[in-house]
Amino acid sequence: MTYKLNISKNRKAYHNYTVDSTYEAGIALRGSEVKSLRKNKTSLSESYGSLIKGELFLLNLHIPQYECTTAFLLDSRRPKKLLLHKREINRIIGKMKKNHFTIIPLEMYLNERSLIKVAIGVCKGKTNYDKRESIKKREIEREMRRDVSNQE
Repeated sequence: MTYKLNISKNRKAYHNYTVDSTYEAGIALRGSEVKSLRKNKTSLSESYGSLIKGELFLLNLHIPQYECTTAFLLDSRRPKKLLLHKREINRIIGKMKKNHFTIIPLEMYLNERSLIKVAIGVCKGKTNYDKRESIKKREIEREMRRDVSNQE
């Protein structure tokens, strides 16, 4: 049985983007960033993935300083390297170049071996019309469920 302990979730990702495919990636962290993440202090809302010299990085991911450390002070918004297999990186790069997709972190969690993982999505931005369509579908499904529960 596998489990994961959520650290942070990007709640607006599914509202602002259409997710084409998802990948589980490791993340290269330094020093006290892991302790800060274990205290659930991070923000995924403004972060995005970028290709730098053939490697994928998460940019603008905010991990605040751990309160009890003084030795290694790191920039809280430094680029963090995503750890993926070369095959997966090549697939993502192909989608980014061909279809103009972007990389958005969907959630960050601890897996069963206590490793910090990031679920990234290869996404395409939604227009305002698409957002209204998805809201209408959600409301219709809600009403249908409500009607079914009232009939029982």
